[in-house]
Amino acid sequence: MRGPLTGLLGGSFNPAHAGHRRITLFAKAALGLDEVWWMVSPGNPLKPKAGMAALPARVRSAMAMSRRAPIRVTAIERELGTRYTVDTLRALKRRYPHRRFVWLMGSDNLAQFHRWKNWRQIAREMPIAVIARPGYEDKAIASPAMAWLRDYRLSAAGLRNRGEWSAPALIELRFDPDPRSATQIRRADPHWADGMAGPAPRDEVTHSLIHDGTKGVDA
Repeated sequence: MRGPLTGLLGGSFNPAHAGHRRITLFAKAALGLDEVWWMVSPGNPLKPKAGMAALPARVRSAMAMSRRAPIRVTAIERELGTRYTVDTLRALKRRYPHRRFVWLMGSDNLAQFHRWKNWRQIAREMPIAVIARPGYEDKAIASPAMAWLRDYRLSAAGLRNRGEWSAPALIELRFDPDPRSATQIRRADPHWADGMAGPAPRDEVTHSLIHDGTKGVDA
């Protein structure tokens, strides 16, 4: 199976920041990706709702941070009508059969990956690349998900040169970790979203307008 190689980085992006951009560009280069989609989630049950900015504000922050980079910002879960990540990934594969996808996530997500619905099936849908994050390495290594996934480890070069596109596959990406976080930004500027007001942004994948009050994928 050959086609554009697309990385998928899901998250709240509350707000998006330079750390998101840096790890994305690093992953793109390491894995030989053609582009990366930032999938801005309308809601995540594993994160508190308090302090969560409206979806359009978070999308605008992602668009501002990804400007002039091979990154497309999307809230595609709204249109797919899926509730869980495993269903979203299946729907993406059906909708874009000529693309090859890689799921990107930080080691903080790997540490709690076993709490996601049908997490083993998520791993069977597409390769997973895990990017190191400060303070989460030990938890990720000791997690139930890692105990299962370690048998499917693959190098970045192995993924690029793989003749057959299959999963499960776990690629561990290590580089100088970026200490920046959305939590720090919110603490420094609790009203950051006020600067993101404006008309509904247009989804860079589906080209539809993104309004507030829509439901999306859960973890």
